[in-house]
Amino acid sequence: MRLSQVLLFGSVVLVLGAAPACSQSGVEPKAAGAVSGVPVEFAEGAQKFTAHCSRCHGVGGVGTNQGPSFLHKVYEPNHHGDVAFQRAAANGVKAHHWQFGDMPKIDAVTSGDVDDIVKYVRWLQKQAGIF
Repeated sequence: MRLSQVLLFGSVVLVLGAAPACSQSGVEPKAAGAVSGVPVEFAEGAQKFTAHCSRCHGVGGVGTNQGPSFLHKVYEPNHHGDVAFQRAAANGVKAHHWQFGDMPKIDAVTSGDVDDIVKYVRWLQKQAGIF
């Protein structure tokens, strides 16, 4: 994915986040802690991603100067399957694709939390055309 595509998607995510949610579109009405613009089935994962991952991987998974974007083809399911996310959270990751340094393990998340986060990340990736 080119930088211009990542920036465009990031802008769309920000606009969606500012737009009011509409239950008729399958989007959960904004409740305390809800993430706007995210379908109901991914809302819990979005909240957990925001709480545990977005500091490094950016709002909407677009990356930061501390961690890579998950909206890159290298994170598609055929290259980094769902179990890779489980291992990363449980054990940390040695830097191998990017120059962000090693990722520490994330003690604050359970395996179930990671399952929810991965569902949200896969939804983001589909929205970005990664797969």
